[in-house]
Amino acid sequence: MPENWVDKLVWWKKTTIYQVYPRSYKDSSNNGIGDIPGIISKLDYLQDLGIETIWFSPFFASPQADHGYDISGYRSIAPEYGTMADCNRLIEEIHSRDMRIVLDMVLNHTSNQHPWFLESRSSRENQKRDWYIWCDGRKPGGKKPPNNWLSMVGGSGWHYDDLTEQWYWAQFLPFQPDLNYRNPKVKEEMFDTVRYWLDKGIDGFRLDIINTIYEGTDVGKNNPFALQFLPSEDNRRSFFQDHVHTINHPDNFVFVKELRKVMNEFSDPERFLVGEVGASLETLRRYYGEAEGNATNGLHLTFHLQSLNARLDAQAFRNLISRYEQHFPEPYIPTWVFSNHDQTRRISKLSNDQSKAKLNATLQLTARGVPFIYYGEEIGLVNSKFPLKGAQDPVAVRFSWLPQFFVNLLTRNGSVLLNRDECRTPMQWDSSSHAGFCPAEVEPWLPVGPQHETINVRAEEPNPDSLLNCYKALLRLRRDTPALHSGSMNLVEPSANKKELLVYERKYDHQSVEVWLNFSRKQIENRTPGNYDRVLFSTLRGSRPIHSSTITLQPYQGVVLEKQKTA
Repeated sequence: MPENWVDKLVWWKKTTIYQVYPRSYKDSSNNGIGDIPGIISKLDYLQDLGIETIWFSPFFASPQADHGYDISGYRSIAPEYGTMADCNRLIEEIHSRDMRIVLDMVLNHTSNQHPWFLESRSSRENQKRDWYIWCDGRKPGGKKPPNNWLSMVGGSGWHYDDLTEQWYWAQFLPFQPDLNYRNPKVKEEMFDTVRYWLDKGIDGFRLDIINTIYEGTDVGKNNPFALQFLPSEDNRRSFFQDHVHTINHPDNFVFVKELRKVMNEFSDPERFLVGEVGASLETLRRYYGEAEGNATNGLHLTFHLQSLNARLDAQAFRNLISRYEQHFPEPYIPTWVFSNHDQTRRISKLSNDQSKAKLNATLQLTARGVPFIYYGEEIGLVNSKFPLKGAQDPVAVRFSWLPQFFVNLLTRNGSVLLNRDECRTPMQWDSSSHAGFCPAEVEPWLPVGPQHETINVRAEEPNPDSLLNCYKALLRLRRDTPALHSGSMNLVEPSANKKELLVYERKYDHQSVEVWLNFSRKQIENRTPGNYDRVLFSTLRGSRPIHSSTITLQPYQGVVLEKQKTA
């Protein structure tokens, strides 16, 4: 990366982003459901942690069938979360701490209880009929879906409506009908909604399944067969179908450029978009658009989901970093995400091992790219285990008929999560009966996770060796070290132990730091290629990794070393 790029990096390229799932963060109204005032009460904690930007899963008006991702009012707040006055205060309180706020915007679909859809399904002649995607079924009698298109969660994405005897399309769940963006009025309304929140001071949006905005126009064409059952982060095939007409349609790439123009209307400060896109790196690059000077003209960022199930392995991450650097040189930038509200928590994929979690965090917060931290990752919050039967997650309910042995088979390595309740349990603040999320006499919306007596903020804050304090140190180091938040990145070939060691250099102007990560369970000694001024960070406090011309790393130890400055 040319050195003159780094001085031009805008705030969102250098930031660290923390995802809050509002329902599970902090209950202030004593009803067992997290809310906006509860979040406000914890902003000092997030500021002290070192977080610079907070992304909130939806707290818009919603029947909560999918806990906020089924929106019934884009410009109002769900009463269980608070009021618009609470939301305005949240924005102000975040900005007063020199932090940024990002909202989850679900453009693809609404709730089936949204007034628009209630109008749309009332008759074929209603003025909002074509705000959604309606089609006649196949014969006889139109009682078969128009084609074989499947939803992202399996089963037909078409749903029959007896009232008007047509089918509507829903890319996700049946109660989330897709909006029809081929109708200019829909696009205008949704762009105005984006402007509404930007006018309020929102700094950006996370765009839910933005790669499904458009479908093919010829509903007579089926999606072709594919020899793949489970979805993956690299392609659009799943449930034995290649979703060529319904996922990553070419019109989506035009749409994100139009949306970017709306964002560009608000430039002081610059706002940004990050898209949830399951696709290959080549396809992700297309969502960024083309480079125009120091910027791209599509999405600012996309989630790189390739890291979600990456093995804790030196060669695996060496390959992933190489691919990221190849596909996303400046002005493009990758993202580092290991958990979210739909995925198994990262530490649960690492055998709940805190030393491995520290190593993983070191990579996430020192590699080039924008890191996304899921709430609770900083304390080692682990997945719970809940049966599909009785789940609150509508995806789990959809699959609750599966035999338990088959569920165990599908979810054994954590790469598939059928019950998203398991990663959405309340934040653990202390060792009290409900972990400080809500009062003892109140039942939380989901049970508090395991080991909350020891895995909680209050227990970890005074422990200098805790995972929480590891995150604090890394976040502080990243913020204060230009080479880590703005520098170029180059992989360094270690002189030995290549299977166990990952080494890379971050460089900004005359500052150069190296990151050494030991991905093995054994102590490693290696010759160093250069001279170092000091150890900036180590996952093991008190260790002395540098001895003259050698470096010694303990099992799963990560260190950040400052190289001697060049003239």
